[in-house]
Amino acid sequence: MTDMLDGLLISELTAVVDEAIVSFADCLAGQSPKAPLGVLFYGSLLRQCDPDGILDFYVITEDYRDFTGNAIIRLMNRVLPPNVRYAEMEHKGHLYRAKIATLSYKQFMARTRLKTLDTTIWARFCQPVRLVWVRDPHSADKILAAVRQCVVTASVWAALLGPERAPSEEYWHSLFSHTYKAELRVEKKGRSYNILRNQEARYTECLLGAWSAAGISVECRDGVLEPNIAEHIRRKARAQWRRIEKWGKPLNVIRLVKAAFTFENGLSYLLWKIERHTGQKLQVSEFEKKHPILGLPLILWHFRKLGF
Repeated sequence: MTDMLDGLLISELTAVVDEAIVSFADCLAGQSPKAPLGVLFYGSLLRQCDPDGILDFYVITEDYRDFTGNAIIRLMNRVLPPNVRYAEMEHKGHLYRAKIATLSYKQFMARTRLKTLDTTIWARFCQPVRLVWVRDPHSADKILAAVRQCVVTASVWAALLGPERAPSEEYWHSLFSHTYKAELRVEKKGRSYNILRNQEARYTECLLGAWSAAGISVECRDGVLEPNIAEHIRRKARAQWRRIEKWGKPLNVIRLVKAAFTFENGLSYLLWKIERHTGQKLQVSEFEKKHPILGLPLILWHFRKLGF
């Protein structure tokens, strides 16, 4: 089943996407001081196309010194990755928007392991993802290995935290519920059902393949799975997850604070969100866009005019 898992992930990573997404990824790769290993496209717009939504990219660099931005921004990305920025690109007369996160391959891999206290990487990349730009075949193999490790880690945690026996999807619903709490993310009820919708067979295949790769035997009867995990291992895992929840929430609060100072073009992103959700276009000066902290009083005044 391990080979089946690799085959599934390769087919997902190499699946065709809209040419505008590929063009955006080409642009992001070209902006890096050194060609990155690859650019990953993931998130809600991968599941459901929305030309007016916001694309989600992860740029995976070979080394932390390959990050874009000034010395302070690069330092912050080394200490607490990833840095996030917002960008826009016009393609064939349509304006596309994207949120771009950047981190090194070493940082990515460190957050795919079972013992990591940071769930932000493996919880996202156990979901379908596309490799929309890659430097060379060796880089493609490295990124495949990283994504595969995300799926294995997620699947093992699904077995450790989930029910003793249940259909495949119940393990994933339980897992995503746990990760949302650990990451201090406010998600609408039923969000995991949207993630799995029309993808149930894919997640079952991932679960079985990853359990096999991790050495977890499983019984399957009439669609009900029962992984063979001793109770003392489950108790140890629950204690480890409490540590993840303990550190995960303050870690994400610190990330939010960091983002206030390092989110490149963050004000442009916020203005787009306001217009998308309210229909009201907020006009700010170039000075306010370039210096959002210094321009904060003016920005708050603009918000007040709109009734915020």
